[in-house]
Amino acid sequence: MNSAFTWVFLAALLLSAGTRLWLAARQARHVRAHRDAVPESFAGAIPLPAHQKAADYTDAKIRLQMAEFCLDAVVLLLLTLGGFVQWISDRWERAFSTASIWHGAALFVTVFALIAAIGLPITLFRIFVVEERFGFNKMTFKLFVTDALKGMLLAAVLGVPLLLAVLWLMMSAGGYWWLYVWVVLMGFSVFMQLIIPTFIMPLFNKFLPLQDPALVERVERLLERCGFRSHGLFVMDGSKRSSHGNAFFAGIGASKRIVLFDTLVQRLSPAEIEAVLAHELGHYKLNHIRKSLGLSFVQTLISLFILGLLVQQPWFFEGLGAQTKTLAMGLLLFLLASSSFSFFLHPLGTLLSRKHEFEADAYATRHSDPADLVHALVKLYKDNASTLTPDPLHSAFYDSHPPAAARIAKLRTQPRAA
Repeated sequence: MNSAFTWVFLAALLLSAGTRLWLAARQARHVRAHRDAVPESFAGAIPLPAHQKAADYTDAKIRLQMAEFCLDAVVLLLLTLGGFVQWISDRWERAFSTASIWHGAALFVTVFALIAAIGLPITLFRIFVVEERFGFNKMTFKLFVTDALKGMLLAAVLGVPLLLAVLWLMMSAGGYWWLYVWVVLMGFSVFMQLIIPTFIMPLFNKFLPLQDPALVERVERLLERCGFRSHGLFVMDGSKRSSHGNAFFAGIGASKRIVLFDTLVQRLSPAEIEAVLAHELGHYKLNHIRKSLGLSFVQTLISLFILGLLVQQPWFFEGLGAQTKTLAMGLLLFLLASSSFSFFLHPLGTLLSRKHEFEADAYATRHSDPADLVHALVKLYKDNASTLTPDPLHSAFYDSHPPAAARIAKLRTQPRAA
C-alpha cells in the first residue's frame, strides 16, 4: 500500500463502482416512479399491466446488477491488493518457471476460471430466477450445463492457442511486441467473424432456411432494392433458451447471413419483419459494422501501446499487489484493472451506437413503411418487457439504443417509403 499507484487504482475502482451503483439506483427510482402510467405516445399500444411488468422486470434486473457490481469490486480487490493473483502465481511457479509462457497461461486460465466460478451463482439466479419469474426463460439446467461445457471446449481450442501466441510474442518479439500482438489479435478477430456463423453458432443453435415462401419472396425483394447479397436467410431456434426476440446479421464476406429468431417470426407480421430487416440492412449498408470493427482495432492498439509502457514500470506491478514482474503478469493485471479506468469513456461508445441506430432507422424508412417499423418495435418492447421510461442519465451512460419514446417519435415523423 506504499505505492502511489495503489491509491490511484483504489480511487478509480471506488469512483467507478460508486458511479455504477448511483446510476443503477437512479434507474430503479425513475422506473418505479413511472410504473403506474403508460407514456402518452404508447397509451394505445401498450396496456398498463404490460408496462408494469416491464417496470418490475427492469427493477429486478437492476437489483441483481447492483449485487454484481459489489461482488466484482470485492473480487478485483482480493485478486490484486489482496494478493490472490500473486498467490496463484507462486503456486504455479512450483511447476513452471515464471519466465515461461506456460506459467503465464496457467496463471491466466486459473484466474479467469476462478472469476467465472465466483460469478456463476449470479448467472444462475439471473436465468433461473429473474428470467423465469417474468416468463422469459426457456433454458433447462441440462442445456445450461451443455452450453457451459461447449463454451469451455471452445475456449480451450481457440482461446488457449491465442493466449500462448500472445505470450510468446510478448516475450520474444522485442520492444515492439505490442504491435505484433495487435496484428495477431486483429487477424484472430477477422477469423472469428468468418467462422462464427458457419461453425460456432451452429454448435449452440439450429439454423434452418426460412420456410415461408411469401416472406422469403418479400425479403428477397427487399434485399434486391437495397443491393445486398446474402449467403443465407435463416431462422434460429432462440426459443429454446429465451422467449425474447431478435434479428441480426452475422459474419463477413462469404460467410455473412441474415438470422431471425423463431420468436420474431412468430410474433411479427411479414411487413414488420421486412421493416426490422431493413433496419439491420441499414447497419450494413451504412458501414456501421466496419466502423465499429475499425474503432475496436484502434482501441486495442492504444491499449496495447499503454500496456507496453506500463509493464516497464515496477510501480505498476507493486501498486496492484504483485511481486512477480513478468509480461504475462502485467497483461493480466492490466486486463483486471483497466475497466475501472475506462468506465467513464463508456458513454462515448453508447453515443456512437445510438447515432448508428437512428441512421439505420432512417435507412429502413427509405425501403419500408415507417409505420411497420414502429409497430414492430412496439411489439418487441412489449414482448421483451423493455422499459419505456428509463432514467435519462442511466440511458445515456449505458443504452446502445435510443430510448423508446425518442426513437418512435422520430420514426413517426418520417415520410412513407415510395
